[in-house]
Amino acid sequence: MSTHQPAPAAAPEAPGPGGGDHNPDARRLRAVLITVCIALMAVIASVSGLNVAQPDLAVEFGASQATVLWIINLYTLTLAALLLPLGALGDRLGRKRTLVAGLAVFGSASALAGLAPSAEVMLAARLLSGVGAAMIMPVTLAVITSTFPGEQRGRAIGVWTGVAGGGGILGMFLSAALVDVANWRYLFVLPVALVLVALAMALRTIPGSRETPRHPFDTVGALTSAVAAAGLIFALQEGPERGWSDPATLTALVAGVLAAVAFVTWELRLRDAALLDVRLFRERGPAGGSLVLLTVFGVQAGIFVVLFPFFQAVLGWSGIRSTLALMPMAVAMMAASGLAPRLTPRIGARSTMATGILLAGAGLALMAGTVSVGGGYPSVLPGMLAMGAGMGLAMTPSTEAITGSLAREHQGVASALNDVTREFGTALGVALLGALVSAGYRNAVDERLQGIPRDAADAARDGIANAVGAAGGAGPRAQALLDAARQSFVEGWQQAMWAGVAVMGVLFLYVLARGPKNPAADPGALPAE
Repeated sequence: MSTHQPAPAAAPEAPGPGGGDHNPDARRLRAVLITVCIALMAVIASVSGLNVAQPDLAVEFGASQATVLWIINLYTLTLAALLLPLGALGDRLGRKRTLVAGLAVFGSASALAGLAPSAEVMLAARLLSGVGAAMIMPVTLAVITSTFPGEQRGRAIGVWTGVAGGGGILGMFLSAALVDVANWRYLFVLPVALVLVALAMALRTIPGSRETPRHPFDTVGALTSAVAAAGLIFALQEGPERGWSDPATLTALVAGVLAAVAFVTWELRLRDAALLDVRLFRERGPAGGSLVLLTVFGVQAGIFVVLFPFFQAVLGWSGIRSTLALMPMAVAMMAASGLAPRLTPRIGARSTMATGILLAGAGLALMAGTVSVGGGYPSVLPGMLAMGAGMGLAMTPSTEAITGSLAREHQGVASALNDVTREFGTALGVALLGALVSAGYRNAVDERLQGIPRDAADAARDGIANAVGAAGGAGPRAQALLDAARQSFVEGWQQAMWAGVAVMGVLFLYVLARGPKNPAADPGALPAE
C-alpha cells in the first residue's frame, strides 16, 4: 500500500526569463533536456577527469600520493555526502534557483581549481566543487520528472541516464586529450565552459517551480545521512589503500554504520515527515531499482578500474588511446539507454531490466572467457559492447522505478537517492572487484617469478604497474618479468570478472522474482502494489 498521497501542485518561483511557464511545448522541453544534460555532463566529467593527471598534480604541488588521492576523492566524497540533504532543499527552495546557484558555485570552484597555486587551495576548490555538484545533480533529474508529461518522461530519463552513464567515459577522453596536448590546468576549461552554457540556458528555459512543504525540514535526517554516506564511502575508498584495519578506515566505517542505523531509525519514527521515507524499500519499485543501480554501477566501476591497466600496462597504450578504447562501450550504453524507454511500455520494466542485466552479465562472461595478452583489444571489445548495451537497458527503468516511487514534492530526494545509489555502487565495486583482481594477480605472479632478481620480483608482487617500472632493473630477465606480470594480471582479472558474472546472475534472478511489475508510475503517488 502506498505511504504517500499525491502532493499539492507546485508553487511557482519568482518568474525570471522563461521561468513562469509550467506547461512548456515540445521545443521548450527539448531545450530543458539539453540544459540539464549539459549541467549533468559538467558534474560527471569532473568525477573522473583528474584521474589522468595524478603524476602532473604530484609534480606541480610537490604533493604525496596520499594528497593527490585526496584532491581526486574529496570531490566525490562531498558530492555523495550532500546529495540527499541538498536534493531535499532543492524541492523546497525551488529547482531552478537551486540549479542556478549550484552552477555558480560549481563553476567558480572549477575556475579556482584551474588556477590553484597550492595543494591546499586545490583541496578547498574540490570541496566547493562537490558542494556545487550536489546541488546540480539531483535537480537535473528532478527537473525532468517534474516537467515532462508522463508519455515523454521515460525518453527524457533515458537520455539523462545515458549521459550519466557514458558521460564519465567521454569526460575521461577529453581530459586525457587536454593533458596530452596542453597541461592539467586545462582540465577545468571543460567544466567551466559547460557551466557557462548551462547557466545561460537555465535562466531562459528551466521552468521555475518549488513544492509547498507539508512538514518541517528533517535536519537530523540530513545530518545523519551525510555522515553515513561520507563515512561509508571514505572507508570503501581508503580501505584498499590504507588497509581495512587502519584506524582511519575503521573509524570511518564505524561512524558510517552507526550514522546509517541512526538515520533509518529516525526516518522510521518521522514516517511521512522524513527526509527519505525508508518504508519505500518494502515495495518492488524503489527496492529493485536501487539494487539494480547499485550492482550495475559497482560492476561497471570495478571493470573500468581494470581496463585501464590492461590497456596501458598489458597492451602498452597511452592514456588517451586507452580512454578512446572505452568509447564504444559508452556509445553502446547511451544508445541502449535511449532504447529502454521504447521497450519498457511493450514488455514492462521488470523484463527490460532483466534483459539488460542478462546482456551485461553475458558481456562479462564473454570478456572473462576470451581476454588474453596476445588477443589484445579484440579479445575484450565484444564483451565491452554487450556490457555497455546491457547496462543502458537496465539503468533507465531502474531510475524510473526510483523516481516514480516518490511524490512530486519529493522528486529532489528521489533523484538524490538515485545518485547516492550510483556513488555507493561505484565505491563498492572498485573496492571489492579491485581487491579480487589484486589477490588473483599476487597468487598467479608468485609462481612465475623464478629466476627474476629479488628486488624486481618483490616490486612485481605489488602490482602490474610496479612490475613495469621494475623491469628496467631486471637485466636480461626484463621481458620474462613483463610477460609474467601481464599474464598474471589477466588471470586475476578473469577471476574478478567471473565473480561479477555470478553477482549479475543473482541480480537477474532477484529481478525476475521481485522486480517492478509495471513501468514506473507518474510522480505524484506511489505505484500500487
